Amino acid sequence: MSNVVFYTTYKLKEGVSVEDFLIAKSNLSEQQVSKKKGWVSSTYLRDGDVWADYGVWETMDDYKAFILSSRKPTELAKTMYGFIDFNTLTSRVYTVERHITPETIK
Repeated sequence: MSNVVFYTTYKLKEGVSVEDFLIAKSNLSEQQVSKKKGWVSSTYLRDGDVWADYGVWETMDDYKAFILSSRKPTELAKTMYGFIDFNTLTSRVYTVERHITPETIK
């Protein structure tokens, strides 16, 4: 079974409070995304004004179910997505056949 990784980059809308965005993002992740079937982990990174999110799902079916359920956004999702400049958003989905650990690199 392979894991699915999604990777998204974006910028926030001009004038958005980073603190408010992080609170909204944390609330969405903790209260909804992390409770979805097949969710493994997710994190977000920041380099200047560019943000990157990535998440891991157990299977492509789990990831697709999550995407389908996201088509009707909740209030938490609407709040978090309201901070993002969608003109700057890029997204990719990858399949990972196996995990590489320091032991497998030796």
